[in-house]
Amino acid sequence: MEAPLTGNVVLVTGSSRRLGAAIARRLHAAGANLMLHYRRSESDAQALQAGLNAVRADSVALVKADLLDASGLAEIVRNTLARFDHVDALVNNASSFYPTPLGEITTAQWDDLIGSNLRAPLFLSQAAAPHLKKVGGSIVNIVDIHAERPLKNYAVYSLAKAGLAGLTRALARELAPEVRVNAVAPGAILWPEDDTFDAVSRQRIISQTLLKRVGEPEDIARAVYYFIAEAPYVTGQVLAVDGGRSVTL
Repeated sequence: MEAPLTGNVVLVTGSSRRLGAAIARRLHAAGANLMLHYRRSESDAQALQAGLNAVRADSVALVKADLLDASGLAEIVRNTLARFDHVDALVNNASSFYPTPLGEITTAQWDDLIGSNLRAPLFLSQAAAPHLKKVGGSIVNIVDIHAERPLKNYAVYSLAKAGLAGLTRALARELAPEVRVNAVAPGAILWPEDDTFDAVSRQRIISQTLLKRVGEPEDIARAVYYFIAEAPYVTGQVLAVDGGRSVTL
């Protein structure tokens, strides 16, 4: 792969596993230096850092933080600047996902789902914005196709992601013309690591997808890379990467 992001610094939240790790690998392969955020998955984060630094020494650093602690969000950006001196892109990937059936929703669930999926991206973006403006940088938010078409029994998650889609467009207006802000909306890419979706539910979702298969984390990573590296005239957009499922919902 060419290295068009050589010299760029990208902060990726929730980057130790799953989609975040795929995004990190893709951007690193394109030459970017990375600040990788994690909360609990320390061993995974350290393994990812070691593997990428073995490819290019001192190109990846780690920052541990709870994104629900709003007072610490600006510190994540400060740590990135202290390590790499500047920041060119922010990828708001970290997310919480679980059902909240109406009638059983708690304030703790609200705080968690809104906090990770909407509040943290807002305040991280606010903290990073002055530094992104200096370099003509970009923000990429990881949304969900259910931001537009709510998932039954996932009301709080769906509206949090809807808020993040709205935030993407609002920030695009607020930060233009210096900073581009876009979002990627995954469909069926990785199943949750619990029994939330049984075999029947999974097959039903696949059958609703025009391409009749699930996607790969690399599909999301490619879209993030596109927005950061190959879309200088694109801002305020939400790209569905869902195999066509949103067309049928």
